[in-house]
Amino acid sequence: MKIDFDNYEYKEIVKDILNNREFKKIELCPHHKINRLVHSKRVSYYSYKICKKLGFDYVSAARGGMLHDFFLNRYTAKNTNKLIRNHPKIASTNAKKHFNLNKKEINIIESHMFPLVVKIKPKYKESYVVAFADKLVWGYEKFVRYCKEISFELGKSYIYLSRDI
Repeated sequence: MKIDFDNYEYKEIVKDILNNREFKKIELCPHHKINRLVHSKRVSYYSYKICKKLGFDYVSAARGGMLHDFFLNRYTAKNTNKLIRNHPKIASTNAKKHFNLNKKEINIIESHMFPLVVKIKPKYKESYVVAFADKLVWGYEKFVRYCKEISFELGKSYIYLSRDI
């Protein structure tokens, strides 16, 4: 999943977010075996592309997608379920502190876990796109990690087998 950061329009839309000191801290948070910043960039970029193609508000989708996981709490075995349910509201609160958001961007952030969490439902078509992109990117990240693990295990098996020959 390559992000085209040569896309001037997209860069301009999210530039203020990516330059924000507090937002940059999400790079230190593990997320799906990568970091939360990489995941957020993917969700943002693909939401932007999909919404632009469909004639939707791609600016709000890109910004809401970038901010959808703007929280610094770490997942642990103890807090995973609670954090899955509550992190959209935490991300929204953090985003409102640091950025001027429109109603659509707020709904995108707060409803991005739909349909897994239905506390706040999507009100806009862009909210559905970001929720879908988040699940799509999550699936991609899980698949890539799974392939790397299989490759590593197969590599270990190959080394083990070649020693016996």
